[in-house]
Amino acid sequence: MSLFKGDKNADSIQRLADYIDRSHSAVAITGAGISVAGGGVTYGQMIFSRRSFGSRRSSDTGSFMPTYLETMFSYKPSFAHYALADLEAEGKLIGIITTNVDCMHTIAGSKNVAEIQGSLQVNCCSDCGRHYDGYEIWQQDELPRCEDCGGEILPWPLYSHIGLWDADVKKAKAWISEADLILIIGTRGNFGDVYWNCRRRDAAIVQINPGHTGFDSAADLNIREPCDDVFRKVTERRGGHG
Repeated sequence: MSLFKGDKNADSIQRLADYIDRSHSAVAITGAGISVAGGGVTYGQMIFSRRSFGSRRSSDTGSFMPTYLETMFSYKPSFAHYALADLEAEGKLIGIITTNVDCMHTIAGSKNVAEIQGSLQVNCCSDCGRHYDGYEIWQQDELPRCEDCGGEILPWPLYSHIGLWDADVKKAKAWISEADLILIIGTRGNFGDVYWNCRRRDAAIVQINPGHTGFDSAADLNIREPCDDVFRKVTERRGGHG
């Protein structure tokens, strides 16, 4: 019998709290909605292009920094980011699969994050190919250049032309194949086809999203509220866990 056969007359927040309590291997799938909750912008608004990124001349730096980097690092992880990090520390959450490139899960303290579209943690010199991994390289007043050759340092979503990061796709497939609970938070499921079919068929699926998405029919429970509100309520119901 499924771990998640429970009281369907309970309100949705209590059902989610019960699901989490019963779970041994939850996985979260997140998208732009979780960062918007923390004051961020959507991936579409943050999208890179070689033209907007420029060649690092002063005029390009003046346009790129305000439009992307200053926006990105002017906001902080949302309550939901921190709640997921706490669930990982509690031993409930085995991993996070995200299409976000903003590194906010890592900044919030999560260790097991599959950034399947790459992120500002995966960077490469466009001239010599030296890697500079870690988001900290972008937290400075000037755009960074390669220490070896002086070339442009580009983040994965830019130099890959918004490709998939294979190493993290592999993690996503492994985690979702183990998950007994799947939490879908603020995402429409972009690139979900690369890992979704690897999921356990007995896994409970909970979607947290104010709007409708392609996950609606797959979810055992749809909660139409902002994710920060949901996780605050769930934390209270679970007696302060997380």
